[in-house]
Amino acid sequence: MHIELVIAKLITVGLGLLITKQAYKGYRSYRSEPMLYVAIGFLFITVGSVLEGILFDVVGLSIFVAGTIQTGLVAVGMLVILYSLHGQFSEPSSGGDTP
Repeated sequence: MHIELVIAKLITVGLGLLITKQAYKGYRSYRSEPMLYVAIGFLFITVGSVLEGILFDVVGLSIFVAGTIQTGLVAVGMLVILYSLHGQFSEPSSGGDTP
């Protein structure tokens, strides 16, 4: 594997994990359920972005199988993010202001 590709993959994973962390912090701070789904979606996309190379080089799967698994994970991540944008969510409770 070329060192440039490894560096690019590490940068991609770092950025993906940073986005995941920020989205999760948004969920924790504001109890915004859609932000939790954004965090989960980006985690799937981040893992999927590097999984093909690992499955092919380390595990020894065929490039077709590794690519299929990677594409599936990225697609699941995108579906979760899409759900966060269009899903039906309840409003967070206001902390005891109801009678």
